[in-house]
Amino acid sequence: MTTITTQDRPCCAQSFNKLTEVIAGGVGSPTRAFKYVDEAPIVVKRGAGDMIYDVDGNGYIDYHMSWGALVHGHAHPAVIGGIQRRLADGTSYGLSCPLEEELARLIVSNVPSVEKVRFVASGTEATMSALRVARGYTGRDYVIKFTGCFHGHADFLLVRGGSAMIGQTPTASSAGVPADMVKYTLCLPYNDVEATRDVLNSPEYRDNIAAVIVEPIAGNMGVVPGTKEFLTMLREETEKTGALLIFDEVITGFRVALGGAQQLYGIKPDLTCFAKVMGGGTQTAAFGGAQEIMDVLAPKGPVYQAGTLTGNPISMEAGIQTLKLLEAPGVFAELERKACLLLEPVAERLERKGAPACVQHVGSMFTLFLGRTEMTCMEDAPGLNDSLFRRFYSYLFARGILLAPAQYEASFISTVHTDEHLIYTRDVILDFIEQTF
Repeated sequence: MTTITTQDRPCCAQSFNKLTEVIAGGVGSPTRAFKYVDEAPIVVKRGAGDMIYDVDGNGYIDYHMSWGALVHGHAHPAVIGGIQRRLADGTSYGLSCPLEEELARLIVSNVPSVEKVRFVASGTEATMSALRVARGYTGRDYVIKFTGCFHGHADFLLVRGGSAMIGQTPTASSAGVPADMVKYTLCLPYNDVEATRDVLNSPEYRDNIAAVIVEPIAGNMGVVPGTKEFLTMLREETEKTGALLIFDEVITGFRVALGGAQQLYGIKPDLTCFAKVMGGGTQTAAFGGAQEIMDVLAPKGPVYQAGTLTGNPISMEAGIQTLKLLEAPGVFAELERKACLLLEPVAERLERKGAPACVQHVGSMFTLFLGRTEMTCMEDAPGLNDSLFRRFYSYLFARGILLAPAQYEASFISTVHTDEHLIYTRDVILDFIEQTF
């Protein structure tokens, strides 16, 4: 591939300047501004397979994949074909439709902890609603989350949220969030067994914690897996104290396994939140769990949740097609093969050179951390070399490779990434390592 320079992207610059005139910050989500990596933002014209193309016509091998939502790449024929068929019947009804049942049954059949679901419009709505259900079901107020885990931008969850929240205030991670909004949110170190057990069993909180919410494999401080000891402790201690365990599988659901991270760990949470892959690149999400818990939702129970566009036929069809493709034999084994083809030589080279860096991946999620040989929690972040990561990012970007634009984010491999592109990417990363360490 030819090198892409700033001079090759004049339309991107012009388009972004126009966006800033009418859109706050020029973006719909802060990380799209590419500030962390000191690059001019990419403005996209189209995507196809494992490639994305900017408005200047430059092509990039895409490991960003719409923040992991596109497990089958851009414009997959089955997903697009399903959407096109549904468009003729309308885009939204604001009423129930049979497609909701079909997608819900696909979720329930593949995730044993889920007996019933409720569709919402985003991952933020899923986590917010799941915690409302937990509070309504238990009659308790406090929730526990973990530093570096991002659960959307609901006020009471914007506490040390990792990702784009890094560098914000240590209490609430955003201006505009009153202290009273986060006073019932307890934030603890990720993967810290003893600290979490102590809080769960403390006289002050033991009978007042409604739920513990956790990313079983964190994706918003880079890919940082929860340890089996940590997640098992969460399951055991919440059962003892009567709190609900909520797995935020917005990223990992149908991404690391057909049954999500809970399948890999063999742990059944009380509630699970889904988005991204579940919607096949459309705007939808869900949360679900045991029937007894989910039945506290109105109209059957006293906990209210609603949304005009929830369960719309376009999103339901995209989700159905996406999950059906994932049910084919060998899909996740092939994703793992692709990940190993790209990442194993990189990890071996870093180890051989004794470089202060590491590759962490679970299935088709991965992050290259520069500055540390292991990342286990957000408290490890001060050891990371942000300036070196910016050099690394720009080196790949100029060679037509698009990663998630932050060291604290996950990048993703899709079912349609070709071996040719994976090997090219691998070789570019190995070249950078040779030049740097």
